[in-house]
Amino acid sequence: MHKEILIIDDNPDIRSLVSKILAEQNFSIRTAANYDQALFEINKKLPDLAIIDIKLDKTDKDGIDLLKIISEKDKLIPVIMISGHATVQIAVEATRLGAYEFIEKPFNKEKILNYVARAIEAFELKREKNIIENKLFHSFELIGKSPSMIKVKKIIDKLSSSESRVLISGPTGSGKELVARKIHKNSTRSKEPFIIINAALLKESTYEKELFGEEFEDGNISFGALERANKGTLLIDEVSEIPFETQANVLRVLIDQKFKRLNGSRDIHVNIRLISSTSKNIKNLVDEKKFREDLYHRLNVMPIELFPLSSRTEDIPLLINYFREKLSEINGVQEPKIDFNNDNLYTYNWPGNVRELRNLVERITILSADETKSNINKLIEDILNPTSSTLSSKNLLEKSFLSPLKEARKHFEREYLTTQLKKNHGNISKTADFIGMERSALHRKLKELGIKGIN
Repeated sequence: MHKEILIIDDNPDIRSLVSKILAEQNFSIRTAANYDQALFEINKKLPDLAIIDIKLDKTDKDGIDLLKIISEKDKLIPVIMISGHATVQIAVEATRLGAYEFIEKPFNKEKILNYVARAIEAFELKREKNIIENKLFHSFELIGKSPSMIKVKKIIDKLSSSESRVLISGPTGSGKELVARKIHKNSTRSKEPFIIINAALLKESTYEKELFGEEFEDGNISFGALERANKGTLLIDEVSEIPFETQANVLRVLIDQKFKRLNGSRDIHVNIRLISSTSKNIKNLVDEKKFREDLYHRLNVMPIELFPLSSRTEDIPLLINYFREKLSEINGVQEPKIDFNNDNLYTYNWPGNVRELRNLVERITILSADETKSNINKLIEDILNPTSSTLSSKNLLEKSFLSPLKEARKHFEREYLTTQLKKNHGNISKTADFIGMERSALHRKLKELGIKGIN
């Protein structure tokens, strides 16, 4: 399908020239000769790209107003502004309001084609990124019935009517970004931008540019994360990585809700909801004078703590069931037959947390959708314990064979009961039911073997 371009200019020669140039490249063309015609065409159907002259027939309305209307309807649609007598101030204003490019008249064929091609390419990339993010955003939910997850869900519900800043802490892969997205989705800002900046991935010299943006001598502007998140939500991932000197500037933005771009002279006012996340203990960093205490208190208005997957193993079956259903649908394959009683799922430490479990389920979904449970169990063992599972069993056997019968039995019972307790998240009653033992007898056996409470 050909891309559709709307050309808005009160000069018939310009409209004809640009239309001819673009039609030769197989674009579909619509034109408007004045403000009212342009408004009619925009309301009738949004184009894939608009080329708008700044000066039109109305004295109180111009191309900038049309740019605003298109941006309000769909921020992704690229708009190229053209003018023969615009000032640098107008060009800067057009760029600030979302214009993809500003071209001065007269312009040649190569320039207009170059700008259009780049704008269409940028549009496609943004649209594709938006589709992928929305798919992930709406597809995956917070899954879990463990006490810690129930608590997190309740906090998110309470935050739906609040504008409070949130600090999400938890190990890598525990779902911090997903929690932030859910908070944004449930808030009154849900239709506004959700912008992420990962402080751990930035070079020390680029933090302020990425946050505040930059102005250049030729009038071009690089918009920072704060400005792009205006009216919406900004997630600063791994906020503890922001350099100490930059932290003071972030604090000032939170207090004043305004800032200056690098090399800029005027204040940029913003209205954002800030969510921060960290895999480190920021309170310890404050005590070590590596993180500003005043900024910490500003960020930590509503704390949310996510726990490692190894401490909430009762959620593993729910997560596996959820991921295999979703991932089978996405990949267009049959759901794999995963055995929820596989000990490896509960004794493994899950250093990558929920993300690692999701990756495991996706791998099984793609590779072993038609396999039997026993084959999938073997695959899980090979993935999670490529060498240690075999060695562990071998070591246990060797230890048993080298011990008297009474000691060998103790080795086995200790390993077996520890595994079953972990599978049942330390619940004595559930473990006793599963192994067919009286609860009181299990208590005595655990005491005899020196096995303490398992979390």
